[in-house]
Amino acid sequence: MDGGIPSIGASHRPLRDKVVDELRRRIIDGAYEPGHRLTEERLADDFGVSRNPVREAIRVLEAEGFLRAQPRRGAVVAQMSVQDVEDLFDVRMSLEELAARLAAQRLGPDDSAVLTKLLTRAQTTRRMADLAALNTRFHAAVCALAGNRLLTGLMESLHGRLQWVYRQSVATRAEDSWAEHRELAAAILSKDAEAAGRAARSHVLAARESALALALRVAGSR
Repeated sequence: MDGGIPSIGASHRPLRDKVVDELRRRIIDGAYEPGHRLTEERLADDFGVSRNPVREAIRVLEAEGFLRAQPRRGAVVAQMSVQDVEDLFDVRMSLEELAARLAAQRLGPDDSAVLTKLLTRAQTTRRMADLAALNTRFHAAVCALAGNRLLTGLMESLHGRLQWVYRQSVATRAEDSWAEHRELAAAILSKDAEAAGRAARSHVLAARESALALALRVAGSR
């Protein structure tokens, strides 16, 4: 490990959880790109832990769709297939349209600041990984405003994969994506549930088109 950077085993959180979080972050940020082979030994060395929590983390991230385990060879960072993208965005469409409608209906007098602050921050953010994180925070904020804990939990289960998809297209998608966020926020803040639902649907369809185009390019290059 680099000098001055504590090993991942330094705190009291369960090692598996720490390795899962860090490995997921590196995949989302592009440090480990699709197709990159990851061995238990190398990851254990990188993170300063034993191989057991690494092995457990690989199982978790394989279940989440980030990795493809290879017997006796560690794992490979997954590439989302066209079907993976379609499945993900079918679910996202239903959840985000509902979240937007509920947020507009249930908006309280002190609720507008959170969306406004995120939109303002995005205007001055240039680092792609930071924009991807802000994108997740924006959609999480909409879910929180919807006031439905089950909906929030379902969306949280998708956030990692959605951030990963966004991160891969952020350089070309960011400007349009945040323009769509502004339209969605304006509808929510005006308490127009129908407009909010339409804006959410339009946003997800645009993101889906971008993600599918990337998946098709990768499939065509194999």
